Amino acid sequence: MIILLLLLAAAWLLWSGLFKPLLLGLGVLSCFLTFTVVRRMGYFDNELFALRLSWSLFGYWAWLAREVLLSSIEVARVVLDPRLPISPSVIEIESTSKRAFAQVLLGNSITLTPGTLTLDLHKGVLRVHALTENSARGLMSGEMDRRVAALNPD
Repeated sequence: MIILLLLLAAAWLLWSGLFKPLLLGLGVLSCFLTFTVVRRMGYFDNELFALRLSWSLFGYWAWLAREVLLSSIEVARVVLDPRLPISPSVIEIESTSKRAFAQVLLGNSITLTPGTLTLDLHKGVLRVHALTENSARGLMSGEMDRRVAALNPD
């Protein structure tokens, strides 16, 4: 809860760029009002906060950033090739984690990676569109699913 409050305050300060007393007071009021509404909605009771900051999470973020970079290069190479060597396909991947949060994290991680898009998530099965055969094979290997499941074991 404190992290959310600090993030709201930091966002207010960064985006407003004005440090006059009236605006700072309105910013504090706005942050506390948003925090109160979110708390009353039961947002903090949700499974979203099951993922804790840890070294494994930072390792996952670093790995995901590397995957995004590598797939960006691959998609750029494919798009710039005059023959346009694409082989679009829709594949299904079953999440090894039974937690909804981990399944959503997997779907979002797949969508963040250029050349892939999570189309649907139903009962732990993700339907994914892959631009190339290589990206489909990479997803079918299950590496991303294993890394997401390792973040927060069932």
